[in-house]
Amino acid sequence: MNKQKIYWILGLIILLNAPLVCSDTLNIVVEGLFSDKAVLKINEKQRLLKVGTVSPEGVKLISANSVSAIIEVDGLQKKHLLGSQVGGYYGPAAQQPVVSIWPVNGMYLTTGSVNGYTVDFLVDTGASAIALNAATANRLGIAYLEAPAAMVKTASGITKAYPVNLDLVQLGDIKLHNIEALVLDGPQPERALLGMTFLGQLEIKQTEQRMDLKKKY
Repeated sequence: MNKQKIYWILGLIILLNAPLVCSDTLNIVVEGLFSDKAVLKINEKQRLLKVGTVSPEGVKLISANSVSAIIEVDGLQKKHLLGSQVGGYYGPAAQQPVVSIWPVNGMYLTTGSVNGYTVDFLVDTGASAIALNAATANRLGIAYLEAPAAMVKTASGITKAYPVNLDLVQLGDIKLHNIEALVLDGPQPERALLGMTFLGQLEIKQTEQRMDLKKKY
C-alpha cells in the first residue's frame, strides 16, 4: 500500500471520529444586540453577526435591534431576547395553533375567554384594542372603575372608557397574556370587540371567506 493511500485512510478515520457540530447540539447565548447586528456565543465561541450573515456553525442572523434578534438554523427561525439562551435541541418548533373563523352575515364572530371566563367576540381589525361593555367587565370581575377614565370616539359617538389589562385572553389554543383593553361605560359594544391589541400579535390570513388566525412566534 503506497503512502498516499495510507494518508487518505488515516484522514478518513480522523474525519469519522471527529466531533460534528450539528444544529441539534448548538448552544446559543444572545450576548449583545444592536441595530442589524448581534453578538452570539455559539458553542462557547463568540460571534459578531450582521443581518444576512451565517456563522461557521450554520447560524444565520435574520434581523436584530436593541431588544431582540431573529436567528435561523436549518431553515427554522426563532426570536430571542437579549440574554436568552438556547441549549440542546434546536429542532423544528411546535406548530403554532390556528383558529379558523367563517363569517356570519358578513361578520366574523367567535367565542373565546378572558381570564378563564367565556366571552363572545366580534373580530374587528378596525378596533385599536379589545373593547368590553360595562356589564361584561363586571361579569369578568374586572375592577375597571379604579382606572383613570378617558373619552373615546366609537361608532355610537363619544363615550367614557377605562383602560385595563387582561391577564389572559384565549381563542381556541391561542393564548396571549397581559393584553390591553378598554371597558366602555355603557351597554356598547353588545358583543366584545376583539381588536388589535390581540390581533396585532397574530398572523391573519383570509382564504376566500375563511379567516385564519395564528400566533406570529
